[in-house]
Amino acid sequence: MNEASHHVVVVGAGFGGLEFTRALAGQPVRITMIDRRNHHLFQPLLYQVATTSLATSEIAWPIRHLLRKRKDVTTLLANVVGVERGARRVLFEDGGGIGYDTLVLATGARHAYFGHAEWEPFAPGLKTLEDATTIRRQVLLAFERAEREDDPVARQALLTLAIIGGGPTGVELAGTIAELAHETLHGEFRNIDTRQTRVILIEAGDRILPNFAPELSHYAKRALERLGVTVELGQAVTRCDAEGVVFGDRRLPTRTILWAAGVAASPVAEWLGAPADRAGRVVVEPDLTVPGSPEIFVIGDTAHVERPDKRPVPGVAPAAKQQGRHVAATLKARLAGDSERRPFRYRHDGDLATIGKRAAVIDFGWTRLTGWPAWWLWGIAHIYFLIGFRNRLAVSLSWLWIYATGQRSARLITQGDDDSEDGG
Repeated sequence: MNEASHHVVVVGAGFGGLEFTRALAGQPVRITMIDRRNHHLFQPLLYQVATTSLATSEIAWPIRHLLRKRKDVTTLLANVVGVERGARRVLFEDGGGIGYDTLVLATGARHAYFGHAEWEPFAPGLKTLEDATTIRRQVLLAFERAEREDDPVARQALLTLAIIGGGPTGVELAGTIAELAHETLHGEFRNIDTRQTRVILIEAGDRILPNFAPELSHYAKRALERLGVTVELGQAVTRCDAEGVVFGDRRLPTRTILWAAGVAASPVAEWLGAPADRAGRVVVEPDLTVPGSPEIFVIGDTAHVERPDKRPVPGVAPAAKQQGRHVAATLKARLAGDSERRPFRYRHDGDLATIGKRAAVIDFGWTRLTGWPAWWLWGIAHIYFLIGFRNRLAVSLSWLWIYATGQRSARLITQGDDDSEDGG
């Protein structure tokens, strides 16, 4: 191995890819960071952009700016569409590619509709800034269109919002949208009463937040109901279309459906011809390498790796960061001549979910918190992991303002192809 010329390619500037790059500082390597977007996104707060609590610039940062002091890192804006394992080359959508000595794939996940891709136009998911602004626009336009709708049945369909999936994202969306309708927008319209808005959270399982302790799931359900959210359990969705959603044995007329029910890995397994699980994640070796290609690592939402109890490591930011550090440590050892394959060990720091602006649930395993103490701890934890003092201050002030007044300032309708229908 020629240390002076060893080239590391990282695909994906999410939590895992950036943490790997950070941990590899000072090593005798060249690093190329590739992402199809020019920004790193703090996904845990993406739903707050979608629900008008935060602006896009408060949870995203240009990748070049984050890596500006790393002279060993070259950043490329490109869409990767394949990997030639034999030639050790990454392929770009617009032609060409780049060679590597070590490859780290941290490309994240996308929406999964359980074999019903035709639902996506009617039930957008939440993974990117574009998704968030699309959802924000759709939610706000529902109220605007209801304001000028004379038919009471059509008006109620506009004032009914359905969220599919009772995990943390679904719970957080439901609680915040309920507060937006019942508090923030109250009094701003003349023909509708936004307090009549119905927010329906639909979960196929027997409880929301299934990864949390049962008592925390029950608390979250009661907290949502206090906010005016209707929680439907044990009801699998069988159809989404322009007129509404079908779950169980009934149809719910609605013009706004949000998808928070499932994700699938990016197509890395297809690129590599590697074994994958049902969600499309690459089944990696214990040290996070691809079977048969020890020079390729897969981390984050794209990787299927099991804990000692055989449960998969969850697709959360702390897991991706831990994996990034592990791969960096492995590569450092290889550069020093140590080829021992050390298995990745995941340390679970806890589960957190917020319910509106005054309640949350936290499960650390050894202790559990609910209510406003959990909400404050949740907020402190998220502010801590934001990048830069300016963003921490901006988000803190936004949350304090919302907490004190109920008002959300990021309520601009700025995106869409049908702007001419919105008052033009």
